[in-house]
Parts: sequence; structure tokens; C-alpha cells
Amino acid sequence: MPKRFTDGRSWFHTHRLGLFIHWGIYALHGIHEQEQWRYRVPAEEYRKLIHQFNPQHFSPAQWLDFAEENGFSYLVLTAKHHDGFCLWDTRETDFNVMNTPFGRDIVGMLAEECHRRQFPLELYYSCVDWHHPAYPNLGRHHEIVTDPAGHSLPRYLEFLKRQVRELCTNYGTIHGIWWDMNVPQHSDPSVNAMIRSLQPCAVINNRGYDPGDYATPERDYDPESANPEEPGFARPTEACQSVGMSSWGYCADEDYYTPGYFMRRIDLNLVRDGNYLLNIGPDAEGLLPEKPRQIVSRIGAWFNRVKQAFPPDAEPVELNDRKLLAVRSGETIFVHCPFGLDSTTVSLDPLTVTPRQVTLLNTGEPVAFDNKETTYRLGQGKFLRLRGIPEVDCPVFEIRL
Repeated sequence: MPKRFTDGRSWFHTHRLGLFIHWGIYALHGIHEQEQWRYRVPAEEYRKLIHQFNPQHFSPAQWLDFAEENGFSYLVLTAKHHDGFCLWDTRETDFNVMNTPFGRDIVGMLAEECHRRQFPLELYYSCVDWHHPAYPNLGRHHEIVTDPAGHSLPRYLEFLKRQVRELCTNYGTIHGIWWDMNVPQHSDPSVNAMIRSLQPCAVINNRGYDPGDYATPERDYDPESANPEEPGFARPTEACQSVGMSSWGYCADEDYYTPGYFMRRIDLNLVRDGNYLLNIGPDAEGLLPEKPRQIVSRIGAWFNRVKQAFPPDAEPVELNDRKLLAVRSGETIFVHCPFGLDSTTVSLDPLTVTPRQVTLLNTGEPVAFDNKETTYRLGQGKFLRLRGIPEVDCPVFEIRL
């Protein structure tokens, strides 16, 4: 298992499932959070959206009710995405929520509700900025093209540091800064050092200006992690994925992943001692759309039944079937099937124990078991076999020894 944090960041290892929220003025058109870049919208046209943003149904309490009901235990909000629009009362740019018809500090409203519930809040900050004149937008990936006469990465970084200082000083305890898109691959460890000095409980991902605290594989692509069949990641890891297949922000005409897909991905990452960050994009009114809500509610119903199978003191248990992953906590073994089952029987070779009880956590029902010699290992002993397993999404078993 990867090395764990032993300071104020240790919360990260017990709060395993996070809710990611991509929200900004791009929700008005419901096309894509990168609308300006992907659809080549002129900057002067895109910026007019600031005069239309008025999410009258935004309710931090409703967002957190939804999160808690479905097993999430921390939240990450896009304080500033690539378009440069800021969801807080920043002194550094007028391209912020205070200059919309809504006119209220969204980060502050959400932070207040999170503090009231002791619900960890992280803030996403995009290194790319399509609005600020000093950012060197050269047309690289996730960049537009702006006038190079105004470009100055040092000047932009001073702006960035002042903004991040605002986020780290104006809203009480912040549990993380979630960087994205350091396209120039610029290195400046002083940025994260400032965050750590101001917010000792904050975890910092690896997409900023130094390697950070943990890896962030996105949409099932992870160049840093170990083989998915291995028992753990090479370093602390938080996978992230959106319910929508094409976007992270609100999209009115979206294709969606199935709940079963997410159950398998969450199971695979958490049993390997990683975290999982699942994203929804609220609409322009601040509401979580119905279809994503339905998907996440299905996932939440599963997760609330099986979440005990990801104990913080888990130690990996090696099984010969590489499609199964198992961990042990005290006198209990949890067997996970993130790759699905091909039959109603599971052989847990090389386990030879006779347990007191086996439970399918998905349903809470007992599972029949015996010890049987497998045909492919004749003469080598009898191994624990689970029998009569019903067909369920991503089964998880609790074996009490």
C-alpha cells in the first residue's frame, strides 16, 4: 500500500469518495465547460455570459444533502476553470461572480455549509486562464490564442498566487487545492509551499507546479499507477471521472456511463487504497440535473451497503484469481470483484480457512461456502469456495473468520 499522510492531511485516507462539481457561466449554454475553446467562441462574446448568470436555485445545503445521502464525504468545487471566471469574491479580477446578476460569493456560501457539517471542501484552480492577458495562451492543448504582447508568465503567476492566497485565507479551513492544466509545465515549489503554510490540512494534487501529494488519473487513464490487478498504487492516488462521457460541466445533450461502470471503477480504486472523485455539472440554475442524480443515487445505494469493505487499516490478501482483490482488517476479509464474475461460484485459492460467516454486502444476505479441492490444483489441498452467488452489480463479500 502507498505511504500515508500522518499530519493534518490524514483525513484523505478515511474520506474515500468525493463529489466533484464543475460549475461556472458555461452552464448557461449547456454545451461544455470548455465551450470557448472547443467551439471557438470569441472572447468578447463568451464574456457576455457574466451578465446572464443568476442561479436562483443554488443551495449548498441541497448539494451536501445529496452528497451525504450517497456516501460522499468530501467535495471539490471548480473555483476557477480555464475560462478564468471566478466563483468567489476576488479582488484580482472583475470576471467573477460578484459582477453577475447573482452577486453572491458561491465559494463562501458553500464553504459556510461545509464548515457547519464538518464536510471537507477542496477548491479546483485552473493554471490555464483564457481571460487573463498575462497568461501565455499560445494555442497549445487547452489554450486559446491571445496577443503575445501582453504575455508574461511571471506576472501571471503573481496574480495566481494572490488568488490562491485569497482562497486559503478567506474561507476558514480548506482541505485541498486541486490544480489543473499546468500546460507550460512550469516548476515553482513556492506555490504549494504557500498553500501548506496557510492550510496544513490541505492535500495538493500533482497537476500544479510541483509533484504535489498525490496522483490524479483521469477517465481511467493512469500512467503513474501500478498494474490494476496489483494490490496498491505506487503513491497516494485519487482517480476522477465524470458521469457524462463528453463533458464535466452541465451538458444538455449528454451521453452517460452506467451506474455499474462506476461501481466497478470505484471498487477497483478504493480496494487498492485510492480515492475516487465522481463529477456532476449543475445546470445554470444551480440544480443537479435529474439524469446524473439518478445515476449517482444508484451508485450511492451500492456504496452505502459496501463501504465498510474499505477499512482504513486494510492489508492486502493475495489470491490466485487475478480478477479478485481482497483485503483484511482484524478478523475479517473483504473480497472484491471489480472485474465482474463469470459464474455463481468463487474459489478463493489459496485461502484454506473455514469462516464463521460469509455475507454478500450488496444484499446483506449470507453466502453458502465450503472447502473444495480445485481441479487445476489436485493434491494441493482444499480451498475456500463461495457458492450460489446471486447476480448483482460489483459484488463485495465479507468473510468473518
